[in-house]
Amino acid sequence: MKKRNIAVIGASGSVGGAVLDVCSRQSDVFRVWALAGNRNVEKILSLGRYFNTEFLALFDAAASERLKIESEGRFSCHGGINGLLSLVDDPRCEEIVFASSGTETLPVLVRALQTGKRVYLANKEIIVAAGEWIMPLAGDRIIPLDSEHNAVWQCLRGEKSNSVNNVYLTASGGPFLDTPAEELKTVSFKSARCHPVWPMGMKISIDSATLMNKGIEMIEARHLFSLPNEKIHALIHPQALVHGFVEFIDGSVKMLFSRPDMRLAVLSALGFPERIENRSLELAPPYLGGLSLEFREPDEKRFPCLSLAKEASRLGGPYPALLVGADEGAVELFMKNAIGFTEIPERIEEVLSSYDGGAPASWEESLSLVEFARRASLGSVIRRSD
Repeated sequence: MKKRNIAVIGASGSVGGAVLDVCSRQSDVFRVWALAGNRNVEKILSLGRYFNTEFLALFDAAASERLKIESEGRFSCHGGINGLLSLVDDPRCEEIVFASSGTETLPVLVRALQTGKRVYLANKEIIVAAGEWIMPLAGDRIIPLDSEHNAVWQCLRGEKSNSVNNVYLTASGGPFLDTPAEELKTVSFKSARCHPVWPMGMKISIDSATLMNKGIEMIEARHLFSLPNEKIHALIHPQALVHGFVEFIDGSVKMLFSRPDMRLAVLSALGFPERIENRSLELAPPYLGGLSLEFREPDEKRFPCLSLAKEASRLGGPYPALLVGADEGAVELFMKNAIGFTEIPERIEEVLSSYDGGAPASWEESLSLVEFARRASLGSVIRRSD
């Protein structure tokens, strides 16, 4: 059987690592022929050597120059947005994993869909900011990798869209699920980035702590599954064993239950339309005896980022893109200790409420709005003392 060529954009992150782990265990099925990252030269070279990859790319221009030198001609090395576009245009490119965060790779996703590639998507911001232009290009060639959207995607397989009553995305609640509101004002970046369940990058860990991540996922679900806002909901589920569920018009409910491990979502996505055998005992379902599952409504007063995201989705137009950019700026300030944790939603709301421009007419304009909102959110601040 011919191996399937896989390209991984965002190879050095946590989702990229899960994809590569699966590909390593399923080396008789997948060939990792291309790897792309941001600026980590050592990591991308190490991965390239391990997988005997042909094509390497780094988004950062200076890092890509180092990559070319240090690779000593072993790999075809590329840099910047043009390097990633050349990855997509390469005739060897068949399937692409988008595991990077942010909106920088939006032009690359557009090119991939325009050229008929199958895409495995773990990038929320791109769909939130530009879903109305992306999804008409996608057809059935976008398969979601995020655990919640992948769960809903699996539950919807074989079902008709008009049979869906409601979709629920679950959230662990983050590190401050039961922290009193007054104490949230003084929580540190170090404590906020410690997600209780999932190993994630710093920015998405903060988004999970504020519940902005769940709000962004709700907007993404609207685009991915062509559902109205009122059919998409979020629930707190501290055990993180049920990743999403779908309620149908006949009263029945499908849930996706598994260990909280991205490799399971990767297996289901990369294997589609078949199921790939799990070759790792650590990914087996947990023992059900005595197991208790808890679900509760999120507290939007203590975590107003969720409300801000829901309102941005309801308003539509420029607001989802503005939300993405304003959140990026606010989280950046929090990570630099320039604002407090509870000031993150305050700064985002200020950007959204002060915008007086029009809606974007293209994905390019939407991308510009993201950057506009990021800069507006950063603003001018006085650094807090430690």
